[in-house]
Amino acid sequence: MSDYRVLLVDDEEEFASTLVERLAYRGFVAQYTTNGRDALRLLREQTFDTVVIDLKLPGMSGTELIHTIATAYPNLPVLMVTGHGSGELEAGKKPAGVTDFLLKPIDIEELCLKMKKAIEDNEYRG
Repeated sequence: MSDYRVLLVDDEEEFASTLVERLAYRGFVAQYTTNGRDALRLLREQTFDTVVIDLKLPGMSGTELIHTIATAYPNLPVLMVTGHGSGELEAGKKPAGVTDFLLKPIDIEELCLKMKKAIEDNEYRG
């Protein structure tokens, strides 16, 4: 498997840094930031295969970040993570601009599978 490049955006720094380490063991090259402003800067400076965004972020909300990324990078798969379930999410409805989502606590294997699927589906869209 080639190394997939992942950007994690989560306000919980300890969670994000631990997730970066766990993803590295599974063949992902992951980076993290704790806010939307820095995420957008990293997206301008580097190339990522997917972005994983927590819904709750300081300053720019996860929803705002997802909308901004969908507009600026329409082919970049975005996965949403939230610890705050909603009826819409629990019913399996994805918000606009979101490829897939997970509820916290995250199952690392499920996250890996969803990221791989999003990246591979994106590669074949042409």
